Amino acid sequence: MTDARQSKTDHPAPRRPTKQRATGSSTAPATTKAVGVVTDDPSPRAPTASRLLKEQGILVEAENHFAQFGFEGASLENIAAAIGISRHNLLYYFPNKEALYQRVLDDVLTQWLAGMEDLSHSDDPQQALRRYIRAKLQYSRVRPQGAKVFSKEVIAGAPRYGQAITDRVGPLLKTEVRTFERWAREGRIAKVNFTHLMFIIWSVTQAYAEQEAQFALLLGKPALTERDYDKAEELIVRMVLSALAPGAVD
Repeated sequence: MTDARQSKTDHPAPRRPTKQRATGSSTAPATTKAVGVVTDDPSPRAPTASRLLKEQGILVEAENHFAQFGFEGASLENIAAAIGISRHNLLYYFPNKEALYQRVLDDVLTQWLAGMEDLSHSDDPQQALRRYIRAKLQYSRVRPQGAKVFSKEVIAGAPRYGQAITDRVGPLLKTEVRTFERWAREGRIAKVNFTHLMFIIWSVTQAYAEQEAQFALLLGKPALTERDYDKAEELIVRMVLSALAPGAVD
């Protein structure tokens, strides 16, 4: 009896293999993680060409509606209907009207600021101002609705875009003023209040977008022509350069 019991103790029964869980888990994922293989890519994907095209169509129509009705009067339903999609589909691209409005203004301002940067990088005051005035009038001619959206926002006191104007326009305006001041020290232009000079250029060039209908009516035309813009450019450039001619101002 003692020998039999001793035999069982010396030779224990083998263990049964552990059953795997029904979920199918194994050590493979741990091995994969250990070697640094990541299954989910956290980096954002670039938007597809079709998405960008759809967004651009929405922005063009939104710009027209905001120019005509303002932020409060424009509706996502009408913007969506104008391009043949549902409001729900529009919200896939822009989460709300505020985001769409901000994007429209961002695009308008980005194009304007590009011209301001070109002005600051030039070493020829006369040519730089000619190009800048031409670009501003060209913008008013080919994209008047953008100028109107921006003007409506500013006239209302910039309640939704004031901070962006301060943050984006302010630094570039200061850079322009410093460029003008350098030109004045070098004797290339007369010294005037350069901040107000830029305000005047903005105002007179944007007027050709904001008041195009009135100007055309007074000229007896259905709309202003390219020749009308050329004449305006010639006169505005002459006025600005005459005011900045060395010796023109004490």
